[in-house]
Amino acid sequence: MLKILQDQIKIFLLLSSFFAASQSKTVISTKPFQDGVNHWYHIKANDNIINPIDNQPVYEESDYTKIADNIIYFQRDNGGWPKNYDMKAILTPEQIKAVISSKANLHTTFDNSTTYTHIYYLAQVYTATQTEKYKDACIKGIDFILNAQYDNGGWPQYFPLEKGYSRYITFNDGAYMGIMNLLKKVVTNDANFAFVDAKTRKKVTVAYEKGIDCILKMQINDKGKLTAWCQQHNEKTLLPEWARKFEPPSICNGESAEIVLFLMNIDKPNEKIINSIQSAVKWFSDSKIYNTRVETFNAPDLDSKYNTKPVTVDCRVVNDPTAPPIWTRYYELVTERPLFCDRNSIYLYSLAEVGRERRVGYAWYTYNPEKVLKQYPAWQKKWVPTAEVLKP
Repeated sequence: MLKILQDQIKIFLLLSSFFAASQSKTVISTKPFQDGVNHWYHIKANDNIINPIDNQPVYEESDYTKIADNIIYFQRDNGGWPKNYDMKAILTPEQIKAVISSKANLHTTFDNSTTYTHIYYLAQVYTATQTEKYKDACIKGIDFILNAQYDNGGWPQYFPLEKGYSRYITFNDGAYMGIMNLLKKVVTNDANFAFVDAKTRKKVTVAYEKGIDCILKMQINDKGKLTAWCQQHNEKTLLPEWARKFEPPSICNGESAEIVLFLMNIDKPNEKIINSIQSAVKWFSDSKIYNTRVETFNAPDLDSKYNTKPVTVDCRVVNDPTAPPIWTRYYELVTERPLFCDRNSIYLYSLAEVGRERRVGYAWYTYNPEKVLKQYPAWQKKWVPTAEVLKP
């Protein structure tokens, strides 16, 4: 009997040890922060709160509570976050002091995967630890998103509102859809948001539904047919707008693909959503460019005031009959011609016309619509088996 008891104790200790070891290896991905990380280390802005020190040490991904503590340091009094910092950085006492002292600053944003990524990380850490400060910061962040939403359902790039194009409803770099995907997790009872109270969940549901409605209203009607979306839309008229000098009002296939993929993942889509998806799919199919490949090659160092790091390459468009279909990032409104721009905002119609600094410093071509076209047949068969827009 004693031996059986001893064996049971050994098994218990082994299981406990295994469980503790597995727990210590738990990681929560910091990949969603990578855009901001790259900017912090490689594109040092003059208005940064802090800049990285030489060989700035970083936490392991398994140190998720310490990373979450960093996220709370950076969260501002209004519930949002500034962009372009490394949440994994092991901050010096001086850096921590500077970050905390900036909390009253209201320069907060959704740009470069900011705020909505921080909120989801905090939700995951609270779920793993049940530590109240992470839940409180998460709810504060959700409230920030709700406060930032326009009455028409869209979101600006920065909130509180600032001057310039940051006031526009912004799809660029995944801002709008990042927010929507986060809210969807709350609405669809993702386990990491089980702690959200009923009142907040109801507000989130309303915001989410308004967000979908705004997406549908912004889809560009070009020459009497629905196409896709622009990178940014006027917050009042919902029409395409200029952002930076090389980002014109246009049909933008890069960001539009992400929008359509989101709509295709809505369960039991209504007639408006179905029409939106099928119209965009038809546009993606019609706007394919064949026999085209973008080739990058070595070139002399580029001397430009806009460079943040050495540019030793150039690129060109080449004819390639074996190349898969490709799309330009922009198509001109009305003419639907592939469109390019330089920093002088003059419309150009070939990549070769764009100055080298912008030619290699921006993604002018994209394969993103192919993701939609690959998923469309299964979606169409499930939801609208008798309505096919891609028939020859």
